[in-house]
Amino acid sequence: MKSNDTAPLWRLVDTGPLEGAANMAVDEALLTCFRPGESLPVLRLYGWAPPTLSLGRYQEAAASLDLGLCRAEGIPVVRRMTGGGVIYHADELTYSIVCSPAEAGEGGVKAGFRRLCSFLIEGYRRLGLDAGFAVDRAPHGERLGERTSFCFAGKEEYDVLVGGRKVGGNAQRRLREAILQHGSIPLENRVADGVRFLPGPAPGAETAVSLAELGAAPGEGRLKEILAASFEAAMGARLVPGALTGEERELALRLEREKYRGGPWTLEGGKEGGRCPKKT
Repeated sequence: MKSNDTAPLWRLVDTGPLEGAANMAVDEALLTCFRPGESLPVLRLYGWAPPTLSLGRYQEAAASLDLGLCRAEGIPVVRRMTGGGVIYHADELTYSIVCSPAEAGEGGVKAGFRRLCSFLIEGYRRLGLDAGFAVDRAPHGERLGERTSFCFAGKEEYDVLVGGRKVGGNAQRRLREAILQHGSIPLENRVADGVRFLPGPAPGAETAVSLAELGAAPGEGRLKEILAASFEAAMGARLVPGALTGEERELALRLEREKYRGGPWTLEGGKEGGRCPKKT
């Protein structure tokens, strides 16, 4: 990756594919351990093994999923820290960003979404796709931001569209001094597999599209390279590859064990789960 040596530094953490509970625990640990003014902001890339269903922070589990079918077919269910609808995570590359509000830019939540999702637009364009935000590309009169039980069935203002079809989805959680944003980049279209686990139909889900369907699937390794270069260009940043810190790893393991691997948080939601261990 070529970039300006004077550009602000960001950490690039590629954890590879993990179980769903571990993925959500790592995202929360990165957010919890982030110290504005001390910590470098983070771009994390990861996958899901095995395929997993995730609930939005405010969804009612029993009303949003056929939990009996999930159990019968051995499909893990987790709950995200962020809002939105159900996502079936399979054959996708997922990213998360942890940064300060200042690094997300001025102008509030919507402007922050535009800035933090800008690397996706850049990346898709480098893949030869005519990508844009829904707020700029949606057909006249189409309503954006309506609540849907299945993430890929609805369009938010800063979802990415190609040819009017939604590519993946993004969600954000803001604390006073830190932001977590994560989102999915579908390599293959597995929407039909995910809809099976809903208690009812998901109108609009059929409009979701994957990179493979768009003829722009370069392979996961090459896609990561393109996204990293696009992130540096769009954010004016320089990525420094690295691993989780000891603090982040310790907290992630505890959150995975005590919070995300089933239990009250997954089924009912509630408060976040921990503090970052003190440096020694």
